[in-house]
Amino acid sequence: MFFHKKQLMAAVKVDEAHPRFAQLLLEQFGGATGELTAALQYWVQSFHCEDPQIKDMLQDIAIEEFSHLEMVGKLIESHTKNVDQTEAYKSTLFAVRGVGPHLLDSQGQAWTGAYVNEGGDVVRDLRANIGAEAGARQTYEALINLAPDAGTKKTLHFLLTREISHTQMFMKALESMGKLTDPMFGNIQPDSTVDLFFNLSSDGKDKPNALNSEPTFNYIPDPTPQG
Repeated sequence: MFFHKKQLMAAVKVDEAHPRFAQLLLEQFGGATGELTAALQYWVQSFHCEDPQIKDMLQDIAIEEFSHLEMVGKLIESHTKNVDQTEAYKSTLFAVRGVGPHLLDSQGQAWTGAYVNEGGDVVRDLRANIGAEAGARQTYEALINLAPDAGTKKTLHFLLTREISHTQMFMKALESMGKLTDPMFGNIQPDSTVDLFFNLSSDGKDKPNALNSEPTFNYIPDPTPQG
């Protein structure tokens, strides 16, 4: 059961409307890294999770992402409503769809459920979520750099900060399972090639470095086909 509180999670104040910037904001409303994607992704993942603490965390973050979607929608509305609509319609997306938020990204691509990344394994899902938060943070940083007014920047800065908080939560969940740095999950054990690093970028004269050598890997400088 859900209740909608009419107050926003954080203040949204636009100092001066810029309808063309609103088109860029659509990236976080109906885009691949947007808030709707995150909210649905974490919510669906929660039903795969047996650990009650991680399940609750996923659902709490999912609901927070819906709150963020509301904030982004309010930003888009504020940048397109009660302004000279001639200016708003210089954006072809708003010319076709009308002002306010739409389930489109900044290039007019419709939102799709294919954006939702969930696979039924909590370790796999939490790792995917860290990547999702990184994508959202990158988008917010780009939007902050392009934002035309201080009020919009402040709202976007809040949203960017929360992406970092969520990343920390997902990392804590993996750490609680002993899976933050362990690459193995699932029930099938790897074969004997698990510790091999194949040098496939030169003629065998490269030297191993800290990323591909012992103790984690057995460096194979000039691998030969075995099939």
